[in-house]
Amino acid sequence: MVFEKLREIISENMGIDKEDIKLDTSFEDLGLDSLDLVELVMNVEEAFGIEIAEGEGFKTVKDVVDYIEGLGR
Repeated sequence: MVFEKLREIISENMGIDKEDIKLDTSFEDLGLDSLDLVELVMNVEEAFGIEIAEGEGFKTVKDVVDYIEGLGR
């Protein structure tokens, strides 16, 4: 499941407890700044074998999940 894998990536790379990461959680609520998001995008690209276009403007965990799932269609 995309969400589970993404939650693992966020937890491991950003040092955030998995229980604090929900679909509707915003990256701002997780305390991530723009540099953290750049790092997260790079980790997601590597883990999922995808390329994310610049300027996607992800605000929540669900935004990233929807983007990744949309690539599989």
